[in-house]
Amino acid sequence: MSLFTASINSGSNGNCYYIGNESEAVLIDAGISCRETEKRMKQMGLKIEMVKAVFISHEHGDHIRGVESIASKHKLPIYFTPATFTQSKLRVAAEQVIIFKAYEPVQIGGLSVLAFPKLHDAIDPHSFVVSGNGVNIGVFTDIGAPCEHVIKNFKHCHAIFLEANYDDVMLENGRYPYHLKRRIMGEHGHLSNLQARELFAAHRPTHMQQVYLSHLSKDNNDPEEALRAFSDWAMQLHISVASRYEAGPVYQVTCHSNYKMPAVAVRRKQQSVQISLF
Repeated sequence: MSLFTASINSGSNGNCYYIGNESEAVLIDAGISCRETEKRMKQMGLKIEMVKAVFISHEHGDHIRGVESIASKHKLPIYFTPATFTQSKLRVAAEQVIIFKAYEPVQIGGLSVLAFPKLHDAIDPHSFVVSGNGVNIGVFTDIGAPCEHVIKNFKHCHAIFLEANYDDVMLENGRYPYHLKRRIMGEHGHLSNLQARELFAAHRPTHMQQVYLSHLSKDNNDPEEALRAFSDWAMQLHISVASRYEAGPVYQVTCHSNYKMPAVAVRRKQQSVQISLF
């Protein structure tokens, strides 16, 4: 009763997240090249043949850069909203373009993928919760502010890729022009470390045991600063930073009915870590 998760890349240079069970998997976004995705998955002991579909959150380049190559080589279905596909201007074979709608679950083998709207400066942005074997894994990145959809779905997750894009002080004192700072901090921009912390503190379900701090800015954040924002929960949760430079380890998130105490991450073969839940 578990799912396997990994960040293949996370940041403005490309985003790609893996969620799967023992027999199939999906990618959320394909923001790095097909070759690099394959290489990193192989390094983690994951097989590209396990991937049965790719779901696209929105049309920004760091989320779609690898779509054409991975669709062409592996003949995978690519799931978009109609507006996102049109805006992306991607060249994907018509039979591989599959439309999804908010709150209409898509079944990929033993996985169920639920999309829901979010606030971001894109044409029709969505986040996702991937479910299977009693476990819910959320991908909550590129969010300007926690809307009702984000909060409602956050409460169901056992593990989550949670955006912590910038540190307020670093952004304010950084080199970005004023208009870009305002855009990043705006309601349709990105979540700061503090906003991510506030969302987590207010709405974390008791069964959430894994947090991947994701989409960190190269210029306006630091992994230690992001982790420090969550230091109050360091002994209760497995908290890690999803890297913009390399794939992270594979984690196994398992739901146990006899759960008693908060779990501690335990290393498994092929860089896998098991997280025990109730």
